[in-house]
This record gives sequence, C-alpha cells and structure tokens, in this order.
Amino acid sequence: MKHFLRMLIQVCLYFYCKFLWRCLKFVMRKLTGRCELQRICYSTKPGASRTMKIETSLRDSKSKLLQTSVSVHPDAIEKTIEDIMELKKINPDINPQLGISLQACLLQIVGYRNLIADVEKLRREPYDSDNPQHEEMLLKLWQFLKPNTPLESRISKQWCEIGFQGDDPKTDFRGMGLLGLYNLQYFAERDTASAQRVLSDSLHPKCSKLSKAEWEKKRMDTAIGYSFAIVGINITDLAYNLLVSGALKTHFYNIAPEAPTLSHFQQTFCYLMHEFHEFWIEEDPMDIMEFNRVREKFRKRILKQLQNPDTALCPHFAASEGLINM
Repeated sequence: MKHFLRMLIQVCLYFYCKFLWRCLKFVMRKLTGRCELQRICYSTKPGASRTMKIETSLRDSKSKLLQTSVSVHPDAIEKTIEDIMELKKINPDINPQLGISLQACLLQIVGYRNLIADVEKLRREPYDSDNPQHEEMLLKLWQFLKPNTPLESRISKQWCEIGFQGDDPKTDFRGMGLLGLYNLQYFAERDTASAQRVLSDSLHPKCSKLSKAEWEKKRMDTAIGYSFAIVGINITDLAYNLLVSGALKTHFYNIAPEAPTLSHFQQTFCYLMHEFHEFWIEEDPMDIMEFNRVREKFRKRILKQLQNPDTALCPHFAASEGLINM
C-alpha cells in the first residue's frame, strides 16, 4: 500500500510540475514576446548548453512537429526549420539568426542519433577471417604497432605481443565486433607514436619515459602492465556506452560545429585510451585483477567531466588536432 501511495504521489507531482511548466512558458511568451526556442537561442551560448536545451524543448513539446524534428533525415532539416518557424509564427526576415541557430542545433542532434546507428552497425558486425578487408585491417594494426617485427604467420603467438589473448585475434573481437578493430587501427594509424608508446609501457611499465626518480616518487616501481589490444576493446566498450547513454553529447556538441561523425567517435576513443593509460599508471594496481576497479573509477571520472556543459575532452594526441579549432 505504501509503495502504491508513493507511486501515486510521484505521478501527481510529475503532472503538477508539467502543468506549472507549461503555464510558466505561456507567461514568459506573453512577457517577452518570444517562444521558448527563441529565448534559448538568444540567451544561451552556442555549444552543448544551447543544443541540449533545444533538444529537451523539442522533445518535450506537445507539438508533434517539434517532437519529430529531432529524428528527421539530415536533408529534411532545412524544411523542418521552415515548418517550425511557421508554426511558431516567427518571421524569418525579422529573426534570421534563429533559423541559423536552430539548423546548427538540429544538425548536431540528428547527427548524434545517426552516429549511434553507425557505431551500432560496426559493433554488430562480427570479424570475418574470410573477408579480405577485415584481414587487411588486422594486419595493418600489426604493421603500425610493430613496424620492425615481421609477422611470421597469420595464426601466431606473436599476437600476444600487442595484447591479444591467443594466436588468432578474431576471437577477441566477439564482444565489440568490428568496432574494436576499427578503433585500434585508427589509434595505431593516426597517432602511431603515441600508440607505440602506450603499447611499450603496457608491456614494460617500469621502462616508461618517467625517470627512475619520478617512478620512486610516485611509488610505481612495481607497476603492473596490461594487454594493450584487450584493453583497447574494453575502452571501445566504454566509449560505446558513453555514446549510447547520451553522456558524450556534451563533448560532441562542443567540438562538432555540425553533425558528429565516426571520426569524432574514434578520436574520442584515442583520448580515452591515452587517458586510461595515464590513469592506470597513477593508480598503480597490485595486479591485473584490479582492472575492473580501475576501469570503473576511470569511468566515473570521465562521467563527472562530461556533466559539465562546457566540457570538450582535451586532445593529447595527433589524431584530434583537427578538432581544436572546429
């Protein structure tokens, strides 16, 4: 009975607050002569703050046109904005900036949804050793990470040298499908020096670029390494869940002036890979069994960063240089 009453009170509060909010919006429109979309665009700076407010306003609107505008095809955005302006009785000649601002926001909103679909497609596609393209990507990963060490055969224990679990990496891609391979190859190809350094440190943590004095100061003389490729696939899972949950909206809406793309996602993976490596060294785990604890602590730190609407995950690698001035 108590549970039922609690649920009833929550439902009543929800509808009460919703009613109050609609009343407040009505009063604000009468006082300012502007609809909510206008007030957001004119009073909120471009980026995640504005786009997320616009997205919430459109999604929570009682108008079907506004509700569906967040999921239209990119080619239909311009027409959708014209329809919104007409519905809200806004003269585009008097308010030209509003159309431009709404278009930028909708490109990001629709682009984020499409990016989830693209990433999901790669995640669901299994690695196929009979597919020449898949095999070529895998061999390139080796070449970028171990350019001075020829791979003796496709099935080889050498794969363990870059962090796979057995002599055939295809079995390690089951969880994340091709997405894991795409991300690893992107990191190795676009920021080869950094990827090779992370790989080397993961194999020999005591031989990192930190001096012996720095290691001793940070009590890292017993630093534990990890499997580079397996961790890369695990960090791919982290990036995927941040994307699907909507947590990465803050980052993408701040760094992508239009629609975020697969390249933006892969650059984010590179950032997470680099940051996790530094975090692992700082945590100085006793053994690899502490991986889940360290990963969860790292996940919470990233989530906390992304809760700030001004957050744009800072690049520390060549792969993201093109994002800085976007």
